[in-house]
Amino acid sequence: MNVGLVGTGAIAHKHAESYQEIGYNLVAVSDVIEEKGRQFADKFGAEFAPTLKELTRRPDVDYVDVCTFPDSRVGIAKQALADGKHVLVQKPIALTLDAAQEMIDAAKAAGLRFGVVSQHRFDESTTFLIKAIEDGRLGRIIEADGYVKWHRPQSYYDHPGKGTWAAEGGGALINQGIHTADMLLYFAGPVKEVFANWQLGVAHRMESEDMVNAVIRYASGATGVIQASTAVVPGYPERIELHGTKGSAILQGDRLTAWDVEDDSGEEAPVATALDSGAADPMAISIEPIKRQFRDFGDAITNHRKPFCAGEEGYAALKLVLSVYQSAREDRKITL
Repeated sequence: MNVGLVGTGAIAHKHAESYQEIGYNLVAVSDVIEEKGRQFADKFGAEFAPTLKELTRRPDVDYVDVCTFPDSRVGIAKQALADGKHVLVQKPIALTLDAAQEMIDAAKAAGLRFGVVSQHRFDESTTFLIKAIEDGRLGRIIEADGYVKWHRPQSYYDHPGKGTWAAEGGGALINQGIHTADMLLYFAGPVKEVFANWQLGVAHRMESEDMVNAVIRYASGATGVIQASTAVVPGYPERIELHGTKGSAILQGDRLTAWDVEDDSGEEAPVATALDSGAADPMAISIEPIKRQFRDFGDAITNHRKPFCAGEEGYAALKLVLSVYQSAREDRKITL
């Protein structure tokens, strides 16, 4: 696969490292800050494209990887799709559901693949756990909780656009917590109701929330909570707790750390203690699941199939996040 990358911020480095390790060719990169883009291109052996169109119209680019702020993704994705390129966007898919749907519709109309990065769906622990749930080893899921109690210093939010409604769409939940929101949907199914509260800039000089809590009810009848923060010192690994009628499982970071199931006779659970998490350092994450997602996206292109985490999955995660925000803003229960 030959990749063109747009936006050369922090996460783009993890993407470029992943491409190197799986043998994909990062042939061109583009950034609105030319000096920054050229330095990135030199570091990873790619060419620098001064404009988006110069990148999307290159015949040697199979797909475009969009790592910009969410406010610009819809325009970039639609340009790439119009030029016949498959598109993979960093989470969140967009700032609004309308923008997300525009990209999904444009990809369908063009017959091209469109994916959203959600690498925790590709963790080995996730692969084990989703099969265990499908096999009924936990019984019926009655509670599914997600906790993202991270820490970011003020310097993180001093960068232009960080923690703003206009560029990022919010703070701790849409940026840091959206992976956990996506995983709760993956494990427990669609959410029916949310009731939330938040604190805006409780520990930072920032526009949006650095602390948000929501009580949720799933369409299945299960209940749960989701918490997201970047104000918790010193920051702790993200945690998902799943409780069923036969037992419980806990994920911390990228690992399964607890498996307590009655009369379980299935495959041995890969319980671990060492884990990777961006709790206090955004770059302290494993690239192994990112590599798996990129391989899946390349295979989806080659075999003309839907990628494992496509636009629809990104849309569902964004819908949950925006519903939490609406509930906190209006101080009322929201029915999805």
